[in-house]
Amino acid sequence: MKERIQKILSRAGYGSRREIERLVEAGEILVNGQSAKVGQAIDENDQITLRGQRLHLGSRLHATPKVLMYNKPAGEVCTQSDPEGRKTVFDELPNIRAGRWIMIGRLDINTDGLLLFTTDGELANKLMHPSSAVEREYAVRVLGKVEPEMLIQLQEGVELEDGKANFLRIKDAGGEGANHWYHVVLAEGRNREVRRLWESQGVKVSRLIRIRYGSVDLPRYLRTGHHKELEVRDLRKLYSLVGMTFDDGSDFKPVRQQGKPMSQRPERGDAKSPRQSSRNAYNGKSASPRGRR
Repeated sequence: MKERIQKILSRAGYGSRREIERLVEAGEILVNGQSAKVGQAIDENDQITLRGQRLHLGSRLHATPKVLMYNKPAGEVCTQSDPEGRKTVFDELPNIRAGRWIMIGRLDINTDGLLLFTTDGELANKLMHPSSAVEREYAVRVLGKVEPEMLIQLQEGVELEDGKANFLRIKDAGGEGANHWYHVVLAEGRNREVRRLWESQGVKVSRLIRIRYGSVDLPRYLRTGHHKELEVRDLRKLYSLVGMTFDDGSDFKPVRQQGKPMSQRPERGDAKSPRQSSRNAYNGKSASPRGRR
């Protein structure tokens, strides 16, 4: 079945829909020898050329998609290459045969924590699109006195230069002295939004770590600068979150444990969930949260 060119090339992992649209508008994509048009309907049988190179859509579209979690350290930039020669978040990612890594959202240079990468451009588009309202959760160390009225204001909404913004939830995570830890949740990814919200109340963010994106938690054991590929069960949850279906080509049938319903079966390994384990690292008593270095 034919689909719009930006959708099918994005799903094949050649970039986000917006990136594909820009390539089409720049005349860098040909369809059957003719310049492509934004919104043009194509399928895997068409001859697609990108910057003079023939694309093999069939193998890309039928390859099992991958999602990678990466624990970004502060100091790395979220770009493919940097003109200033700084280290980028792509430098440590593994090479892949089919497709390329597409970054889902971004973090500023001074922020640590969870970044997701995928070979499925359609999934990346869904997870980043504002209409999906995918939750992002951060551990924030705040320098300055925080009054209860400030927390109420931050959840009711603050007018920023690019519009009104607010946290969906704020949870006190402890701390001593001038620094205090909070966990905050929002459902959009505007530039430096977490920092700007806190700064609107006259306090400063001295440390910021993303600990969750949608259904994916940053595990405590994943050290900064390291990555881990998501397992099938986690992929299914992530795809389901944005109304998509993950199909790895196998007939997946969960095995029931005799005497116990599936909902009561314990997870293998640590009794604590990844979310609980990652959050235990933030006890607010140290400038360097335990388990992150």
